Parts: sequence; C-alpha cells; structure tokens
Amino acid sequence: MNNQPYAIGVDIGGTSTKYGVVNRLGKIAYKGSIPTNQYPTAEEFVEALHCALQPIINEIGIDQIKGIGIGAPNGNYYTGTVDYAPNLPWNKVVPLVDLVSGISNLPCWLTNDANAAAMGEMMYGAARGMKDFIVITLGTGVGSGIVNNGQLVYGHDGFAGELGHTIARRGRKHWSTGYDGSLETYVSATGIALTAKIFLETWTKPSLLRGYKEEEITSKLICECALQGDELAQHVFDYTGEILGEALSNFVMFSSPEAVILFGGVIKAGDLLMKPVKEHMERNLLPIFQNKVKLLFSELKEADAAILGASALVWEGKMSLSNLKQEKLIQ
Repeated sequence: MNNQPYAIGVDIGGTSTKYGVVNRLGKIAYKGSIPTNQYPTAEEFVEALHCALQPIINEIGIDQIKGIGIGAPNGNYYTGTVDYAPNLPWNKVVPLVDLVSGISNLPCWLTNDANAAAMGEMMYGAARGMKDFIVITLGTGVGSGIVNNGQLVYGHDGFAGELGHTIARRGRKHWSTGYDGSLETYVSATGIALTAKIFLETWTKPSLLRGYKEEEITSKLICECALQGDELAQHVFDYTGEILGEALSNFVMFSSPEAVILFGGVIKAGDLLMKPVKEHMERNLLPIFQNKVKLLFSELKEADAAILGASALVWEGKMSLSNLKQEKLIQ
C-alpha cells in the first residue's frame, strides 16, 4: 500500500452503507458495502461495519489510517450523533461517532450526507480552489451543503443548510413532512415524476409518457422521452428548471457564492435542466449578482462521491469538542 496515509469514508443510506479507503489524492483503494436495514439496532450495525472494515485496516496497518469520516442523514457534526433520521432503522438519537470510534480505536467525524458531498467537491471535484460555494444534491430528495470562507456552514446546532425544505411554491404537499410547497417536492427526482403525472391529467397533445403505467414514470424516463423530442417531457424540465432557478437566485443573494454545483442523478438531464435553471436564476437576481455565479455540474463519479466526501472530513480535520476528546483518548 506504499506506506501512505489513508482515510476511511462511510456513506450510510437507508438501504445500504458504502465504504471505501481513500488516499489524499482521492484514489479509492478499497470499496465495499453492507446492508443498513438488516440491523435492528445501531450497535449491531456498527459491529457489522467494523467486521467489514477490520480486514482492510489490518492489511493497511492501523497507523496508516488517519480516521473514519461518515456521511449520514441527519448527521450532526457538533455532537457526533444521528438525530431521528426517518429513513434509517433506528429513528432516535444515535451516538454514532462514539460507537464507531469506540470499536475501531480510530478518530471519527460525522456530518450529513449533503455536507459530505460539499466536502468532496471542495477537495476532489468542481469546487477545488473555491472558498464560497453551494452544492445542491438532486436525487430522491434534495440536499445541500453551503461553504463560506472555506468552511461548511453548520449553524448553532449543526443542522444549517436544509435548502431542500425551504418553501419554493405553494400548492404541493411534501409526501413525508406534509409541508406545503418545499423545493424538494418540485425539483427532486420524486418531484419531477410527480410533475409529469400532474401535467398528463390536462395535457391534450400526444406524449410518449402515455405509453407507460403511472408507476413506471420516473425522472429518468421523462429525460429519455424529452431527448426524443417529447414536448410534455421537455415542458416538465422547463417547469422544474424555472422553480430551481428561482430558488437558486434566493440562495445566491443570501450567501454570494462563487459557484452553485448541482449533483445527483437528476443532473443526467444535462441542458434540459441546466438551461432553464440558468435562465431563471439570472432573471431573478439583482444586477449586482448577475453573471457572477458559476452554475456547474459535479465532477465526481456519482458512485464514488459519497465515499470521497465522507473521507474528506478526515483530511479537513476540523473537529467538534467531542471529536477532540476522542482523539486525546486515542493518543
């Protein structure tokens, strides 16, 4: 392994947990996964994760592993806990950093999955060299990570940056929170599919989407139909881009970033999404902000981005008080 330092990156999802061993250049030496939802308690999950990681740690040598970074839904950087994550089996406050560091004898850092994506972009991706930017993750839901002056914005309690739950447009209830009009209900992959189904109810022209059952309509299918020239599918992306562009204009005027970086499966739509987003973002900005902010797609491979982002927490090395206490104990 060339006697070089490594970090372990762990991405905890509702169904599976992916992990990888990463060097400072962002090269992943080992990758693997375990199921998340097969362990009824967090302690059993951490034990299974440790069993998966231990052979790799033994091969590399624990002295070469500088720590473990974890990205998880509702992960709190300050406290090292995962707080009431609805899509994880343990819907309570889980002291994940204490559990993982206790069993591994390695320092551990935790943040939410979208913040981990922002860290990955800053160290390995489209935000290299930037100190002020926003990452918006567009997948099943909408996440975000905000970096100001080279540091992630956590707020006083560790939960700042939930841009996906800001109110974008009234009239559509969120399927989980029940709130009316959040950005996630419109511009996530789930929201895009819902838009298409709503549009189909009143659309009078032919559409390729009518050849599919309702449950078969996904953002991926809508993109495929749009690329084939389907007018309804293209209209879905115009509408989605309008709402996302308006939301981004608010975010830009609040924090004045150098760039907004879009990440996730939805960005595979390319210019179908990017053109209306750019148009409506610029249209709704004050002149002092116009044509200053780069709108970029992520440069990270989607399959590796979460692992890279989590490992970047180790290299970034800024620890909460609980992390500092752990490091002293380990030393």
